[in-house]
Amino acid sequence: LSVSLCVSSSGVRGVRDTRMVAAGMTPAMADAVEELTRLYRELPPRPAVEEVEAAAAVLASADAEEEARLAEIAREEAAARARAGAGKESVPDELIAVLGEARRNAVRLRALQQRKEAAHVLELERRFKVFDDLIQKASRVVSPDDGGGGGRDGAVADEVVEVEAKRKEAAVTAAAVEIDRGSKGGLGLESKAVSSLRRASSAGSDTEKLSLIQVASLIESSAKKGNTELNLRGKLVDQIEWLPVSLGKLQDVTELDISENRIMALPSTIGSLRYLTKLDLHSNQLINLPDTFGELSSLIDLDLHSNQLKTLPASFGNLTNLANLDLSSNMLRVLPDCLGKLTNLRRLLVETNELEELPYTIGSCTSLVELRLDFNQLKALPEAIGKLEKLEILTLHYNRIKGLPTTIGSLSRLRELDVSFNEVEVIPENIGFATSLVKLNVSRNFADLRTLPRSIGNLEMLEELDISSNQIHVLPDSFRLLSKLRAFHADETPLEVPPREVVKLGAQEVVNYMAEMVAAREGGQKITTDGRTFWSWLCSLFGCCKKGHSSASVPV
Repeated sequence: LSVSLCVSSSGVRGVRDTRMVAAGMTPAMADAVEELTRLYRELPPRPAVEEVEAAAAVLASADAEEEARLAEIAREEAAARARAGAGKESVPDELIAVLGEARRNAVRLRALQQRKEAAHVLELERRFKVFDDLIQKASRVVSPDDGGGGGRDGAVADEVVEVEAKRKEAAVTAAAVEIDRGSKGGLGLESKAVSSLRRASSAGSDTEKLSLIQVASLIESSAKKGNTELNLRGKLVDQIEWLPVSLGKLQDVTELDISENRIMALPSTIGSLRYLTKLDLHSNQLINLPDTFGELSSLIDLDLHSNQLKTLPASFGNLTNLANLDLSSNMLRVLPDCLGKLTNLRRLLVETNELEELPYTIGSCTSLVELRLDFNQLKALPEAIGKLEKLEILTLHYNRIKGLPTTIGSLSRLRELDVSFNEVEVIPENIGFATSLVKLNVSRNFADLRTLPRSIGNLEMLEELDISSNQIHVLPDSFRLLSKLRAFHADETPLEVPPREVVKLGAQEVVNYMAEMVAAREGGQKITTDGRTFWSWLCSLFGCCKKGHSSASVPV
């Protein structure tokens, strides 16, 4: 057969005629067989098996997604009518109906577009199957002695095998050229692919976006290869708002990155990825998570930041191996009580949401090392926060907190505490027990915060302290004990003790000033420094004591 592919056209005809005459065919029958072979040769490339499976998965997913989106629109429309009926919104019922119908029409059009490519692949495969049947019939006619020959035996089937061999050889050659150029084939599919879909993907650049059918094909291929990692970060076309149900076939995958796309929903089959340890979904448009999400029992790292999540499923508490969770930049108003089941959680980021309170069960997350709650609407922290004995970082920047719980002193490992831009009125004396604190920021509580706790001197490890933009006038005497303080900020705070001139000299000068002041008061003596009165020393620094003026008249 390989010889017949390499000779000239007339030579090919001669070889075929000889072979077919030997098989008992007349010249007319040989012409018919050649015509049938020519028709087969002119067909477009046949889809690969995984592409056919991918197309079927896309159609199934499109139907389910369309139904879910239409149901959601119906719920929103009913809620809008209810609000209008209650007088909360002045939107005419007719306008609500028009908007709902427009949304439904948009969903149907989008689903139609997503089905189009998948339907084409399935129709192409159906036509090829018709040709398969016709070729087998022709083989039985021209080679009746073969009794069908096992489906593709006989002269006609041999001709078809030649065509397929030639196509595959060309595809392999093209793939080899792409590999030589440093291309990975876009979709990462087999180099022997013969379909136009695969060739198009391998010919593209690394930045080329993938259509839904291409994503489904990649999933099928990755599942068959048993790949353990799949990276789709920013690779999906903007029109893709959901993933096919075949995602559940990636049961060997341990790391999955679908971030920086426009996905609005995940298929329920994602719960089948039982070996998944790292899942990155940040910067999408996820509104909710399926109930099966809690079945990802091996998950350790989960990144959901920059989505549109309003709630978390009740099954979320089943992710008991979770160590790192990023929920920042969403629309969460509350965290579920089941969060307390995440006893292995070490890092929880919930910045830039709409949280008004934390669940009391947060105290059960005893492995927490870092908790970031900046840019929310929190008014207080639960007393249970004191149970987080391993906590090292707690940030509450830009909230509405008026006070810290007394249990804050139980956080013996706490190294960083930020309660800036809040409404804090008082810092509990118990904070003096948080002796591992290195960085404390209580700045910009404005008119609310007027004093520092007397126990602040117990924070012997403190290196950075910011009390800017508060109403603190006097530092407590224990401030003199902060021997490791190297950065002290009091901008726009009306400090009188120590005076602004001392504050400008640096943190340790403030500490020394407080120490000298307390020593003088306790000893009933003037503060001395290097044998001179302290005020003489201070005035000499700023040139405020001129010749002939006694510094003794300056009171301490």
